[in-house]
Amino acid sequence: MDTLRSLLNWRSLRWRIALLVCVACCAVALTIGLLVHASTRDRSLNEGAVKARNALSLALERYGRDGTDRDLSAGSALPDELLSRLRDQRSDDPVATWYDSTPVRPRMWAGQLYHGQPYAVNVDMTLDLLSRNALDRHMWKYSALALAVVVPLSALAAELPNRRLRRVARTARRISAGDLDARTAAGGGGRGDEVTEISATVDAMADSLHDRLETEQRFTADVAHELRTPLMGLVTASGLLPEGEATDLVRDRVGVLRTLVEELLEISRLDAGAERAELRPVPLAEVVADSLARTGLAARFTAGAVAPVETDPRRLDRIVANLVVNAHRHGRAPVEVEVAGATVTVRDHGDGFPRDLLAHGPQRFRTGAAERGRGHGLGLTIARGQARVLGASLEFANAPGGGALATLRLPPAGA
Repeated sequence: MDTLRSLLNWRSLRWRIALLVCVACCAVALTIGLLVHASTRDRSLNEGAVKARNALSLALERYGRDGTDRDLSAGSALPDELLSRLRDQRSDDPVATWYDSTPVRPRMWAGQLYHGQPYAVNVDMTLDLLSRNALDRHMWKYSALALAVVVPLSALAAELPNRRLRRVARTARRISAGDLDARTAAGGGGRGDEVTEISATVDAMADSLHDRLETEQRFTADVAHELRTPLMGLVTASGLLPEGEATDLVRDRVGVLRTLVEELLEISRLDAGAERAELRPVPLAEVVADSLARTGLAARFTAGAVAPVETDPRRLDRIVANLVVNAHRHGRAPVEVEVAGATVTVRDHGDGFPRDLLAHGPQRFRTGAAERGRGHGLGLTIARGQARVLGASLEFANAPGGGALATLRLPPAGA
């Protein structure tokens, strides 16, 4: 289907090259045709003029010898154009010629003043005209035949660079979607052309992004592991402090730091691909309702016809909890959670997701905009990573009536 759509796309580079070749061939054929036509016509008229001159010379010779010649025309029987040329003819060349291009019976006239009277003869040029017309028809016919062969061949020849460009475009789309292992594998074969250069640039960009992402992931994992040991000491020390307002504040901040470190460790495990789902049949509506209850946050829960699913309830609970917390933290009430089929949707009535998040997905340590409120930007990143472990898809959009809308689509049982 994609190949057919590409073939029918008139804006494709293939058809633009074919159109350019067609225009160039038409221009060459028209130029050559006009040149050949003009050259053939001039040669034909010159030969006709020589024949008419010879015929006039013989006719005047017979007329001077015998006094009569039926081939000669004189006086008013001559065309006005020929008479005008005879009056203007140079003295060094007393013979004037004129081509009567009447389509029915074209003729070449040759005239001369003889004893003060104009005399002329004409030569039939019909066969010559038919020969020129036949030559023109053959030229246009074979030019059209050549176009019918050259244009499809040019479209086929343009398919090779077009195919290579499509491969580069597919690779770029995969990289944009997050597949940093995608490469063009163009294998320039020593061509060294522009397409090979573009392919090499895309591959180099993917290598650079892959290296930067790996560096970021290693840094995240190293920071989380290095913070874990002193954090445990802080948790223990805060538990030994005497009760009081200052102690509550310290314990609250230590709890926030502990949650951050745990989230960083979870992200590092997701990045490393170390997480594995333990799938089993679960009652989807009940699991989602229990997750809402454990968050302790208000949400309007509705459940329709639920399809049987096999999933990891612990990871599903993590996804739902993060989505609900994000809706309360960055959106506005009421928060609505709906289960229908194998799909879970969470919607708030705030300002919606920022455009950057919709375009590129959630990014760690980025909430998208200042008005989105406080947070580290890890909740949605973890939710998407856990959805990927479950084989589910997590999509973010803005609801038509306003507010952010997160849609989790779980694979059906047995998928």
